[in-house]
Amino acid sequence: MPANSSSDQRPSNTDTDSGTRGRRRAQHAPRRGKLFHLLWPVTSYVVTNVTVTLLWLVFFVFNRTVVIGRRNVGEERNTLLLSNHQSMLDSFLVGLAAFYPQSWLKPQLIPWNPAAAENFYKNPLLAWLADNWKCIWVREGRRDLHALHRMIQVLPRGVMTLFPEGTRSRDGTVGPGRPGPGLLILATRPRVIPVAIDGMQAVLPIGRYIPRIFKRIVVSFGSPVDYTDLLAMPRTRETAQAVVDRAMAAIRLQHAELRRRRRRDVAAVDEARG
Repeated sequence: MPANSSSDQRPSNTDTDSGTRGRRRAQHAPRRGKLFHLLWPVTSYVVTNVTVTLLWLVFFVFNRTVVIGRRNVGEERNTLLLSNHQSMLDSFLVGLAAFYPQSWLKPQLIPWNPAAAENFYKNPLLAWLADNWKCIWVREGRRDLHALHRMIQVLPRGVMTLFPEGTRSRDGTVGPGRPGPGLLILATRPRVIPVAIDGMQAVLPIGRYIPRIFKRIVVSFGSPVDYTDLLAMPRTRETAQAVVDRAMAAIRLQHAELRRRRRRDVAAVDEARG
């Protein structure tokens, strides 16, 4: 089922009395009717796979993308891909690098993607596409308990991509993680795969909407993060932050290795040119 059902978006009396129509849109995901829900398994499958096929051209034909460690992902349900965040296309890149073209034959591999309302729900067409991309509407300002509840519902039955930093990096470095993903991990106990992306800030930097071409992108999937010792601790915000910090440490190590690899490649090219 899509993340945004009509029963989930009834505005409160406070919203109705004091908010404008635009404010209600900012606080609640779009309403979807019965026909949308009936067709969603088919439309989501088609829309997502067609989209990632087109983006495969962007990533692997018009840009040079290298995928490392794909075997670490596997195809198990209840798998959470935690990645650093560099561009608005990162969720497509991670899902494509992990599961394409298998997703054409195994639609359960299409990841769920929590999506910022201010970026992916700007207008009705983009909102319709986002819902069919298996996006989970996350309100502007974050700390959205409804979105977290929805993630807890869908993750055990599938795969999800999540960006613990909560926002895109402006310089490509890996920032600190927020505790929200840790709460999700403690509640669902998924396989947590650390993912490091490098190069996407050059392809689609903040403020740009058309991808650049002839760039180099690398996606690295690490071994599953072991957080079993933290499960014995009280399920608090501090424990959730500790889980996220452990995953972010793995992402930083992978990202640092990608940067070292890039520097070695540049040095080799310079040496070859003499």
